[in-house]
Amino acid sequence: MLETPWVPVLTVVFLLTGLFCVGDLVVRRRGVPREQAFSDAELIDINHAVMSAAMILMAWLMVDGVFAWAQVAIFGILAFALLPAYLRARGRSERVDVLGHATQNLAMIWMLAAMPTLMSEMGIGGGSGHAHGVAAAGAVPTPTPAWADMTNVAFVVVSAIGALWWLYRAATTRSGHRLHLLGYAVMGAGMGTMLLLMNS
Repeated sequence: MLETPWVPVLTVVFLLTGLFCVGDLVVRRRGVPREQAFSDAELIDINHAVMSAAMILMAWLMVDGVFAWAQVAIFGILAFALLPAYLRARGRSERVDVLGHATQNLAMIWMLAAMPTLMSEMGIGGGSGHAHGVAAAGAVPTPTPAWADMTNVAFVVVSAIGALWWLYRAATTRSGHRLHLLGYAVMGAGMGTMLLLMNS
């Protein structure tokens, strides 16, 4: 289960990333006609705001069943929606950025789909709506399958690479979007941390 000190820390981290994305989206949409489609940057804001909310929820509750699969569908749709942004990206760095966002969506999908399996050693897997600090009634701890451990490690590594990439971009960019890039780095680090804690 997630150790108690980590729950409020991760909550604050993802609350900040979510609020930043929502605030940025509001500023970007100011004065824009309602019928106008979202820009690539606005779509990325929406993506990370929804992701932040989902991460906060998972920090406090066991998310499985229909509710988890509904979120899987949402993040799948958002990942697919980023494809035009990749095609419109100018230069290698922007394309890597978009791939990073899509990869985080895939990590979210993995986390949601595998959460009961990753937390089975805690006797929590399979129970819906239970706080992480309370094992599901009658649940018996079972070892996490090796394939799930290996897949989880792969997503942790990918999340870490994404965080390091955006830190590098924040340090080298000349565009003035450093706060965005730092927010994405924090999201990647937080996601990797969550995956590690679920599988610990």
